[in-house]
Amino acid sequence: MIHPHLPSTESVVGAIRAIADEHRLEVEVTHDIGADRTSRRTSAGVGTVLDPDGSLPHEAYVELGGSPSVAVRVHSEDDAQITVDGVQFDDVPRDHVPAFLRSLYGGLAHVKGRRFPPGWWLVVPLPGDETYKELVLLGALTPWMSARVRNGKG
Repeated sequence: MIHPHLPSTESVVGAIRAIADEHRLEVEVTHDIGADRTSRRTSAGVGTVLDPDGSLPHEAYVELGGSPSVAVRVHSEDDAQITVDGVQFDDVPRDHVPAFLRSLYGGLAHVKGRRFPPGWWLVVPLPGDETYKELVLLGALTPWMSARVRNGKG
């Protein structure tokens, strides 16, 4: 069950839409509502809408147009999965999603690494001390990522 201090799926989607509007990006949203429709409820029987605790799970999948390609799956728990040009950031707290996207579209996100030995990381710093960092697979640097490479330690 979602705790009262955590943002709802709909409020996170609203924040994503506002950021997309600021950056003139197209947005496509798909809502999955009910235990039999959400990605983490695979054991729920067909037609099972409520979780055992009586809550109604609500998940959303948001695709943003433009470059980089960005998709956000807002889980019915307190986290989200953000994929940037094929690089997947799992377990991002819901309340960090807006700051993550602002960092991404505000030019703070960058790729850090070395050519030899090879190692590239997509780094998304948030206000404060929070930073998200994921490995970019060999050969998976997109033009958007290549334009944001900073050499140094990975």
